[in-house]
Amino acid sequence: MRLLWKLVILLPLIDSCAGVGQWSPPIFTQEPQDVVFPLDLPRSEVILSCAADGYPSPQYRWRHNGTDIDFTMSYHYKLDGGSLVITNPRTEQDIGTYQCLATNLRGTILSQKAKLQFAYIEDFETKTRSTVSVREGQGVVLLCGPPPHFGDVSYAWTFNDNPLYVQEDNRRFVSQETGNLYIAKVQPSDVGNYTCFVTNTQAQKSVQGPPTPLVQRTDGVMGEYEPKIEVRFPETIQAAKDSSVKLECFALGNPVPDVSWRRLDGSPLPGKAKYSKSHTILEIPNFQQEDEGFYECIAGNLRGRNLAKGQLIFYAPPEWEQKIQNTYLSIYDSLFWECRASGKPNPRYTWLKNGEHLHPEERIQVENGTLVITMLNTSDSGIYQCVAENRYQTIYANAELRVLASAPDFSKNPIKKNSVVQVGGNIVIECKPQAFPGAAISWKRGTENLRPSKRVFFLEDGSLKIYNVTRADAGSYTCEATNQFGSAKNTGSLIVKEKTVIIVPPSKMDVTVGESIVLPCQVSHDPSIEVVFVWSFNGVIIDFKKGMAHFERIGGESVGDLMIRNIQLNHSGKYQCTVQTTLEQLSAEADVIVRGPPGPPEDVRVDHISSTTSQINWRPGPDNNSPIQIFTVQTRTPFSVGWQAVATVPEILNGQTYNATVVGLSSWVEYEFRVVAGNSIGIGEPSKPSELLRTKASVPVVAPVNVNGGGGCRSELVITWEPIPEELQNGEGFGYIVMFRPVGSTTWTKERVALVESSRFVYRNESIMPLSPFEVKVGVYNHEGEGPLSTVSIVYSGEDGPQLAPKGTSVQSFSASEMEVSWNAIAWNRNTGRVLGYEVLYWTDDSKESTIGKIRVSGNVTTQNITGLKANTIYFASVRAYNTAGMGPSSPPVNVTTKKSPPSQPPANIAWKLLNSKLCLNWEHVKTMENESEVLGYKILYRQNRQSKTHILETNNTSAELLVPFEEDYLIEIRTVSDGGDGSSSEEIRIPKMSSLSSRGADILETRTHFLSIVMIFYCFAIQTLTR
Repeated sequence: MRLLWKLVILLPLIDSCAGVGQWSPPIFTQEPQDVVFPLDLPRSEVILSCAADGYPSPQYRWRHNGTDIDFTMSYHYKLDGGSLVITNPRTEQDIGTYQCLATNLRGTILSQKAKLQFAYIEDFETKTRSTVSVREGQGVVLLCGPPPHFGDVSYAWTFNDNPLYVQEDNRRFVSQETGNLYIAKVQPSDVGNYTCFVTNTQAQKSVQGPPTPLVQRTDGVMGEYEPKIEVRFPETIQAAKDSSVKLECFALGNPVPDVSWRRLDGSPLPGKAKYSKSHTILEIPNFQQEDEGFYECIAGNLRGRNLAKGQLIFYAPPEWEQKIQNTYLSIYDSLFWECRASGKPNPRYTWLKNGEHLHPEERIQVENGTLVITMLNTSDSGIYQCVAENRYQTIYANAELRVLASAPDFSKNPIKKNSVVQVGGNIVIECKPQAFPGAAISWKRGTENLRPSKRVFFLEDGSLKIYNVTRADAGSYTCEATNQFGSAKNTGSLIVKEKTVIIVPPSKMDVTVGESIVLPCQVSHDPSIEVVFVWSFNGVIIDFKKGMAHFERIGGESVGDLMIRNIQLNHSGKYQCTVQTTLEQLSAEADVIVRGPPGPPEDVRVDHISSTTSQINWRPGPDNNSPIQIFTVQTRTPFSVGWQAVATVPEILNGQTYNATVVGLSSWVEYEFRVVAGNSIGIGEPSKPSELLRTKASVPVVAPVNVNGGGGCRSELVITWEPIPEELQNGEGFGYIVMFRPVGSTTWTKERVALVESSRFVYRNESIMPLSPFEVKVGVYNHEGEGPLSTVSIVYSGEDGPQLAPKGTSVQSFSASEMEVSWNAIAWNRNTGRVLGYEVLYWTDDSKESTIGKIRVSGNVTTQNITGLKANTIYFASVRAYNTAGMGPSSPPVNVTTKKSPPSQPPANIAWKLLNSKLCLNWEHVKTMENESEVLGYKILYRQNRQSKTHILETNNTSAELLVPFEEDYLIEIRTVSDGGDGSSSEEIRIPKMSSLSSRGADILETRTHFLSIVMIFYCFAIQTLTR
């Protein structure tokens, strides 16, 4: 009991010290590693690294071969931080095993073991080596005999004075196990001196042996013999996990033997296995348990074969499967720790406490990887290490045991200040003070002790749980904790809120694509609780912040409705509204079915096609939630405008029909077919087109139309028709049959026109009289046969052109841009040539003008006005007759000079005044330029503001009076009249109606007449009655 009270006094002191920083045991951040050190370095030091974290900072010690190093007695040992520095190391004294120990107030940990070894290689003996004498064809082994050494070495040989090493092949091999050079079959070129080189990379040194002479014997050539294996791997090889294993095998023999490998248990060699170029080395990288077993090398030639075998035994250093963890227990508690490691052979276990071996005693039980300590006291605190060891490696697992004794304390884990719960919910108020040993717990509500009931429970860890909370449960709750070292209490409040309920959940909806819908989600909740609405579609949360095109969240604090605008087929699915508060989460979901027109049919194919029909098959596409009611077949040809529906058998294709016969096709036309589906919602997208196929050929069935003709030259019969479109030609070899005969004759003349594009045929015969009537009909044909003929038409043969020129031609100029040509009609007969009309030709005498104007008139017209001419220019004109055969001779040319241009200046300084209903106008006379026609008079054009009809008044004076009713505004303009035509117009003048003028004080104009332009400008600015 006295010990316990001492602990109660000491623990606050420890805690106050801990306030400087959180105390923690040492943990290695760097442990010493094995070192192989070159022995012959002139000035050297070895550094074995060691570093650890912990608070307070750890202190370091080292052990050599299990004995603590006394740094005060060993001058060449020193500490650098936690690392051990050995200056000028010596082989006999310093070789061995080293371990680092790190210690602070929490305890001590021991590092893994690190071996220090010294690499060296001595020089070869200098004595001369004996000559090796062999026959040609015999095998030979040249011994290297390396000098004493430690550390990894590699071997190479040179030949004579060549600085390059001997290259290995299937005939020569250098063993990295023995260092010897093996030649399977000696050749004359092999004679010479051979030198062995040994390199110790760890000792950083290479040595060269004395040369070994190889000479050829003269007593004959060695005959063929079976292989003799000189390089063989050991019968048993220990191979570490993850290591790379190399097996050597080389044989002498004549012929040179081939080497192969196999496993004796019949299983294949590992796929990861590698071979040297001559297969003399088998390498197995990343060696694992399954690679263990017997391996065999086979060396063979024509004379026989030889075998070598050995066993690879897998071993693995220990690896942790289960480590011990830091543990904090109360005084008098019991500790149970277990550690477990894998390895081959199985590891054995020992335990350390603060770097020293832990031996079993009354309270401490150690058995393999388990440690049990009963009736813990504070002296058991410290750092423990579980050590797992097999003959290949030792590993350590560290953990701290802290045995604690203290009164209850809420400072690190107080009761939650405010616990919030909803009406009808359950609440747990935790009470977990720090106390060693654990404290007895009691509760108060307000000032009254709280006892367990049907709704109130005290949990094993001391927490308070209340089921089906009501408003009356709100208030303060106090937890009191007591153990043998003292007591403490802590208080928190319970706040009760109204429960959140979804009052309007989303409901199942059945809609049509393109509609907009609202899925409701409305809740009732405690006003003090913030509500968050989250919508998900088919399990994926809808992120409204990303600006999704169709989804929009609408509503206020208690409303979280989802609007889906222009809903699409891919919006069918399950929608869930989740309501989240700080206290709970609840949700409601509904299915939305979106119906739309069917998707495109699939796999449209043509099974059979004739000249006018085709057999079509397809598979229906998705019905988009509305059964397919009808299918329609459409076609497209090179001659059609887009896709067009076609007739089928059956005529109506219901939603269960997936094939049809298309009828009414044109022969010898390339067709594509597609299918469109429809349902109660509408017509869907069309299928992909079928392959392009051509219907079979047939006899043409359409005769040419608009059969006509006439014209041409004398003795010609010209026949024309409208050509048949390509889609109606029905096959290859298409052409036309032209048949004709004189009216009254019974015999038809028949001609074939083979050109597809033809629309005209000319028949020539000197016996044909001009303008003779013929009966004509045109038919069609192709390679399949002849088609129908057109109806009979009457066509006249060609005629002679007119023989006479018109007489009495004259020309007269009417203005600057117009002249009139006249002539006498020709009295024609069959001998002089028929006249169908006349053609007037005109031109100027300006040699720069190359264009001749032509105007054609038909019938007996004998005059023609020509407009758009240049002013004051001489024009020539002649006339000639025409008919279907062509033009007749022209009349002698006549000429005329067009009038000068009309005046370019408009009338100016226009003044006006109103006297009752009379409008008086006055303007200045227009003076013309020398190249302009004289002014003969003036035209006054006037109209009401809202009327399109214009009235014209002509006068030879520079003034005029108009009697017009002024119920509306009038628009007036004045232009000049001359021989050259009308000149430029003045600006349009607006005369206001009488009522408007009177209201502006128009009576002022009764007493004054304004003719000067400056007065008119003043008037315009004063009362604004003249407007453009």
